[in-house]
Amino acid sequence: MTAQRRLVLGSASPARLGLLRAAGLAPEVIVSGVDEDAISAPTPAELALVLAEAKASSVAARPEASGALVIGCDSVLELDGEALGKPADAGEATTRWKSMRGRSGVLQTGHCVIDTVTGRRSSATASTTVRFGEPTDAEIAAYVASGEPLHVAGSFTLDGRSAPFIDSIEGSHGNVIGLSLPLLRTLLAELGVPIIDLWV
Repeated sequence: MTAQRRLVLGSASPARLGLLRAAGLAPEVIVSGVDEDAISAPTPAELALVLAEAKASSVAARPEASGALVIGCDSVLELDGEALGKPADAGEATTRWKSMRGRSGVLQTGHCVIDTVTGRRSSATASTTVRFGEPTDAEIAAYVASGEPLHVAGSFTLDGRSAPFIDSIEGSHGNVIGLSLPLLRTLLAELGVPIIDLWV
């Protein structure tokens, strides 16, 4: 029996870590430290992918990640062709929510897996359509005051206080939270690693 591969998540996101743990995985966390503002791409989907690849590459190059499978992810909300990451402040979060209500956006999450043993990598972007409800101005103000939208791409979460303001989604539920488990399974398989071999 071969020794189980180490799995490293190159993200500080507690939501991504929670998704992986709930799926039977036990990743270590090494935060990439990539300057997201210094990276650009032609489309929101490409931006999410380039950011995920940059994060995975940064972590994979570190000595402490040697021998591990490294996962890098990054999410942006695409609205009117524009990529929306984390809002700069409460004012921006409020404006954004007022522009999103009653509309649909696409949550783009880039995924990159690097096998530090072989140097091989596999990456792709998962897209999930999110249909926003119509929270009142008072509800938006209360939500922004909670501080939650200031720490997440698109100023909302599917597993937090804004859940009542999301009418529906089309696509991977986990993708909106931060990581698509079906896509991760596919990327690992491309590297010759069945996801079940990583279960603990």
